[in-house]
Amino acid sequence: MSRTLLGNFIVWFVLGLAVAGRAAESEASARDVLVYKDGDRVQGRLLRQEGDILVFQSDRFGVLQVPVDRAVVIKAETPVASVAATPPVAAVPPVVPEPQEKKAAERAEAERVSRWEMFSPAVLTARLRNYFGPWHGRLAFSTEVVSDTADRSTLSLEGRLGRKWTANEVQLNGRFDYSETNKLTTTDIVKGDGLWRHDFTKNSFIQYRPTLEWNRANFKLGVPADYVLLQQEIGTGISLLATPARKLRVGVSENLFDVWNTSPPASHSSRTSESAFVETELRLPWGMLLTERGVYYYSFSSRNDGWENRLELTKKFTETFSTAIRHEIRRGSPDGTAQDYTRLKLLLGLDF
Repeated sequence: MSRTLLGNFIVWFVLGLAVAGRAAESEASARDVLVYKDGDRVQGRLLRQEGDILVFQSDRFGVLQVPVDRAVVIKAETPVASVAATPPVAAVPPVVPEPQEKKAAERAEAERVSRWEMFSPAVLTARLRNYFGPWHGRLAFSTEVVSDTADRSTLSLEGRLGRKWTANEVQLNGRFDYSETNKLTTTDIVKGDGLWRHDFTKNSFIQYRPTLEWNRANFKLGVPADYVLLQQEIGTGISLLATPARKLRVGVSENLFDVWNTSPPASHSSRTSESAFVETELRLPWGMLLTERGVYYYSFSSRNDGWENRLELTKKFTETFSTAIRHEIRRGSPDGTAQDYTRLKLLLGLDF
């Protein structure tokens, strides 16, 4: 008797597990799925759509608010039993379709507006921010065309990208400067530089600055002297001021200069030099930022010295549009080849 009861109990227990599993499967399959552009998926339920925002109730992360251009929602399939149990809905009067001419006109107007929006600074900035994510930067240009006793034209293009962490900062910069007078090239420089800074404490840091400069219009005594310069600077310093509005850093560095002369006769040379630097950042009223970096070079082996300075005042008119005035000067570069210069530029930029 007890064996019969035990057998019946096992049968009913197995049937109960099967029914519960099917119910759980039906419930799991009835969940909506939020799919991000990078492929990540979140299960839950779509609560509503507020304009361009999807309000999604996630099973694991709670309520999520996601822009419609960053994710799509795959609606759950309604089980057959639920469909059968759904009460009948009152009949809705048929919708009279709009004339095809009106729809075509509205579609053409929407396409025309979207084409104009592609060139909007706000749209460009939004797309750049969506592409680079936590990285921020600026695209800037400067140009000048003068026609008097001589025809002169100047063009400068720049790109800047950077990101900050708790104790690290990375910057990447690229620029192109070109000038010609009476169709004769006087300036043709491609330059790129980077920065990695690590803060040990609030007041001490180390940094590494590589710089690559390619001058394709350099002359010495009327003879072409094009070159490629690679400068690697590694240094340490202290922060005398480290507030959001004011920053002041001083330090010392060791520099390695490698120069490749690309004009005949080709050659390569390497030199080292010590340096001291000062870096300042000052936030001013009306959305302005003043930055400066000055470096003094001195080589104990050759007794040669040199210096360079860069001063820039940036004004942000909006979140996306800015302008900057920059003054740069370089004298007596320790590598012995790099061209001395003094430049003053007005730049227009798109921030993201």
